[in-house]
Amino acid sequence: MEDKDNVTRRKAITGAGLGALGVLAFSMSLPATRVAVEHLDPWFVAFGRAVGAGLLAVAYLAIVRAPRPSRVQWRRLAVVALGVVAGFPMFTSLALQTSTATHGAVVIALLPAVTAGFAVLRARERPAPAFWVAGGAGLVAVLAFLGLSGAVSGAVGPADLFLLAAVALCGLGYAEGGALSRELGGARTICWALVLALPFTVAIAGVAAAYHPPHATAGAWAGFGYLTVVSMFLGFFAWYAGLARGGVARVGQIQLGQPVLTMSWSALLLHEHVPAVALVAAVAVLACVAATQRLRSTAPAAAILTGAQH
Repeated sequence: MEDKDNVTRRKAITGAGLGALGVLAFSMSLPATRVAVEHLDPWFVAFGRAVGAGLLAVAYLAIVRAPRPSRVQWRRLAVVALGVVAGFPMFTSLALQTSTATHGAVVIALLPAVTAGFAVLRARERPAPAFWVAGGAGLVAVLAFLGLSGAVSGAVGPADLFLLAAVALCGLGYAEGGALSRELGGARTICWALVLALPFTVAIAGVAAAYHPPHATAGAWAGFGYLTVVSMFLGFFAWYAGLARGGVARVGQIQLGQPVLTMSWSALLLHEHVPAVALVAAVAVLACVAATQRLRSTAPAAAILTGAQH
């Protein structure tokens, strides 16, 4: 029989690979949102993409004949839906009406530390005390960046508050979804969350479309399509499976590379200028959170091994 430590190590490596694939998918989310909201109502972008992904989820669940979640799992799926189906898309869409994707990437760099915090509360993981020291330093770096960038207008703007709210809700949705994926599997977790939210997302997207009929360029629709199929649907297949296999706090740190990737996409596709302060802040945040990757954290071994079965 294979040694338990070897099994855990193999699952951690697999989880890291799946997590990296999810981060690659998510790294285009802010640039795609920025393109979409230039021509489409932000409420339509936020909830219309969830409607499209929800319909894909219905088809997937029907094809695989997925059993219905239990009552307790439905309650946990509501937390996932609040965080990643509603909260993050809504607040980033509102923020990126006035903020650049590059600016957003720096604030989103705080997400790994927030995810780790919720991993303790929702996934029963226990990072070392030094983990929180490094995470706190990352928070200071992000707040310093917000202060410096807001100094141009004299104050931190609403977009910054929207981005911080997006980070908080997304971290919650990541941690809860990663833990729940140990029971349901990554694909089924995001699909059931999308289906649970579908009555609300359809209603809000419908109202937004009625007030501001969607008319946009091909580029805006392409961005919307990416958000629907990749950011809201396929990316979570890999991401939640990775969190379940490798641990929410540890695999969550792979998001360290997301700000750099997002800035690269923003410069390449949107021709956004990447200011020196953004690079300095990003490097500082990455360095702080990278320190957490070197610290040992623990999660219920049975939970990780169970997650590997899905």
